[in-house]
Amino acid sequence: MKIHEFQAKKIVSKYGAAVPQGFVAKTVEEALDAAKKLPGDVCVVKAQIHAGGRGKGGGVKVSKGLDEAKKNATDILGMQLVTKQTGPEGQKVKTLLIEEGMEIKKELYFSILPDRETQKVVLIASTEGGMNIEEVAEATPEKILKEYVDPAIGLRPFQTQRLAFGLGLEKFDPKLIRSATAFFMKLYDAFIKEDCSMLEINPVVITGDNRILVLDCKMSFDDNALYKHKDTLELRDLDEEDPSEIEASKYDLNFIKLDGSIGCMVNGAGLAMATMDIIQHYGGLPANFLDVGGTATAERVEAAFKLITKDPNVKAILINIFGGIVQCDVIATGVIAAFKAVNMQIPVVVRLEGTNAEIATEIINNSGIGDKLIMVKGFANAAEKAVELAKG
Repeated sequence: MKIHEFQAKKIVSKYGAAVPQGFVAKTVEEALDAAKKLPGDVCVVKAQIHAGGRGKGGGVKVSKGLDEAKKNATDILGMQLVTKQTGPEGQKVKTLLIEEGMEIKKELYFSILPDRETQKVVLIASTEGGMNIEEVAEATPEKILKEYVDPAIGLRPFQTQRLAFGLGLEKFDPKLIRSATAFFMKLYDAFIKEDCSMLEINPVVITGDNRILVLDCKMSFDDNALYKHKDTLELRDLDEEDPSEIEASKYDLNFIKLDGSIGCMVNGAGLAMATMDIIQHYGGLPANFLDVGGTATAERVEAAFKLITKDPNVKAILINIFGGIVQCDVIATGVIAAFKAVNMQIPVVVRLEGTNAEIATEIINNSGIGDKLIMVKGFANAAEKAVELAKG
């Protein structure tokens, strides 16, 4: 689950991280009123959508004076903002954040993420704030600083001090080392207590009067922990999320819509990633990431099948199941129920191996629709067949 920048800033400020003064606006009139309340004659008009790269897409404008603030609010509000993360269709801007302008000495990058390889939390910092961190890592990896934190022990002050010195903050003001240490500790506290899956501040800024501020903030959350955070759930903007992803969450399905033509239904995130890779290897493109999980029921499988078939771009479906915990016959039962519930007009390739695979094959063969489900042995063979049918 994602939230807007203004919502993320409100959360981190609750833990003591400093943020610029700002107001939310949903109309040009509200934006103008907000600009009047801010100190100075410079403000920043910022589009609020669930995507990065807003500035490059024209969704963030520095405004000098009220007339310019009004013009920029008029231009941005209601625009279809296209960024690298929205795709070519873009997202409509329905909300603005009107924020105080300030003198900026330096922009920095900071984020906190879980690291699966080390099974720890990693803090990432860089002097290259405001830039795409992937580009920095590729072009100048020496500018990426990392600190790994054992969640059982927690973040230690010496680690945040090491980051602060690594960023060269003492060159601006020696007192910034202490400020940055406290700043990073507060953000880590927010990450842990809010059960985040990602907290990114890009950029962190050092102001003209040597304050450290959160200039932009992105947060996403561990869906499995949201039951503990009803206040966070209330921040969900359903207009910003894909309806199919919202529907998937009702059935505890891990579903992400993509732009390809081959619908995927897989059990296990690792197998789902491998399935998408092998589809591309054979020249196709996946239409979705869909993990029905290791404890899938027939009801969940039916819901998953219906989600896939709602996408008009899907030309073929690949069901790739390796039965370990999940039983293949349960998957087969759900697929047949869904097949009968929708007027299926596209080919479906099924690869079922593992627990109760033989029973699953029998169920499909005796269902009366066995001729419409193409059973294929082998992972690669199934993917190649699905690509062939989608192109045909």
